[in-house]
Amino acid sequence: MMLELTMPRGRLEVLMAQSRLRRSWNMVQTLVWTLQLDYVLAGIVAVEVTGGPSIDFVPGRKDSLESDEEGRLPDARQGAQHLRDVFYRMGLSDKDIVALSGAHTLGKAHKERSGFESLPWTTDPLKFDNSYFVELMKKGESKGLLKLPTDKSLVEDPKFRPYVELYAKDEDAFFTDYAASHKKLSELGFTPPSSGLMGAAKSSKILALSVVGAVAVAVVILSYFYEIHRKIN
Repeated sequence: MMLELTMPRGRLEVLMAQSRLRRSWNMVQTLVWTLQLDYVLAGIVAVEVTGGPSIDFVPGRKDSLESDEEGRLPDARQGAQHLRDVFYRMGLSDKDIVALSGAHTLGKAHKERSGFESLPWTTDPLKFDNSYFVELMKKGESKGLLKLPTDKSLVEDPKFRPYVELYAKDEDAFFTDYAASHKKLSELGFTPPSSGLMGAAKSSKILALSVVGAVAVAVVILSYFYEIHRKIN
């Protein structure tokens, strides 16, 4: 005597859908772990897409799961010597300090974090250009714009000021120096691989295209995930 095991068709479809759902989710997780996108790449792409220079980028450095202790970032209430104390210990120069300060061309301060008014440094805080230095060279305060004590020290210090003057006049010089200083800062404590797949990706443009493609794949997978979930419910 043969026993025929049967299952309601609706129940079978639900189980099959759940199986596809799990496989899709595993694909998404694998994709995320493979990409290992980090703040370094995000920063480089942000600079470029807002009009700034292209910065060479080599992947391979893993993000830490823990934050550094407080006090390692510059205190905006202090001056030139404090900036040197912070950046010199990382092997950075006066030129690096001034060039990296030019990143204030993007965004604004956040009072809840810094204690300073939530104001931008430039009139177009979504554009990466040399306007930060142009504003620094203006005497006095500009209405609606921010100048921190550390910003003012770049003009007041005799060794910093020549770089401010140069970058205010020559945006190309600023872009060249900024790209070099950004790369130097981002690779502190990291030895880039010299060969293989990781060493082949040299520019943020290539990686940005890879990111776009990967995100597109993720969107397709997540859309499929959502559609199955909707049918189950």
